[in-house]
Amino acid sequence: MKKLVLASLIGALALGFNVSAQAQELTGTLKKIKDSGRIVIGVRDASIPFSYLDDNKNYIGYSVELCDRIASAVQRRLGLTAMQRTYQPVTSATRIPLMANGTIDLECGSTTNNLDRQKQVSFAPTTFVTANRLLYKKGSGIKTLADMKGKTIVSTAGTSNLRQITALNNDRQLGMTILTGKDHSDSFLMVETGRAAAFAMDDILLAGLSANSKTPADWEISSEALSVEPYGIMLRKDDPQFQAVVDEAIKRVFSSGDINKLYAKWFQSPIPPRNVNLGIPMSAELKQAIAKPTNSGDPAAYAAVPEAQKATMKKR
Repeated sequence: MKKLVLASLIGALALGFNVSAQAQELTGTLKKIKDSGRIVIGVRDASIPFSYLDDNKNYIGYSVELCDRIASAVQRRLGLTAMQRTYQPVTSATRIPLMANGTIDLECGSTTNNLDRQKQVSFAPTTFVTANRLLYKKGSGIKTLADMKGKTIVSTAGTSNLRQITALNNDRQLGMTILTGKDHSDSFLMVETGRAAAFAMDDILLAGLSANSKTPADWEISSEALSVEPYGIMLRKDDPQFQAVVDEAIKRVFSSGDINKLYAKWFQSPIPPRNVNLGIPMSAELKQAIAKPTNSGDPAAYAAVPEAQKATMKKR
């Protein structure tokens, strides 16, 4: 009888050890990175100051540096002495498909986390909060979206901004002609050359593009905000092991205060390629997201946002 009990105990312990080992077994993106010895980071060519090319064709920016922190955390988690970091260019239109098909492991640009996108991908805790606004030439007579009635507007393919402008054009019967740029630089070129009267995009991206243009003083950004846009680093959906590492890495940047240094470097100091200082203070919405990290795509999670803007975002 004693032998039977002992055998049962040994069997139970062995089963327990086996379950524990299985629980630690790598899955999803972590396994992919461990097996290949590299992490593939999706980056943008012209999302100043989040992810863009400098004069030496190196990818730099606020989001790129945050992804470097994540990559280091992944390397520590996997116990790798070396891990290759490959930067894969993406566009607004290709970033989600390339994430879904496994081409990239992280997307480090200027991507809005919203409830619609969360059906396809996941996001790290919010690292920036912006709003959809209009950029136009000073003296054009444009101040609000209503002033665009019957005019031509441009936004970038694959963005939530383009979808919102299309919906507002129909809802408000503005009769706008809507052009689509293949990337942010292409969209900005359309307003520079007069093919469009305004460019609808996240205000921080508009600020970066206009500040680094040939004639920065020619441009104005509307005070009217059409939506709230929380930015997050994108990763594959339903990958809890990788999500945990990513979330912890971002939260560590927040809790350590490192986020303040990164923010000052990219938004309140001269940055390449023209050494322009955007001079943008940290918003109340971002301060809140840093104090209480969230990866919510619901604008109601950003309490500092006016109720009117939340209502606009919910309709999208």
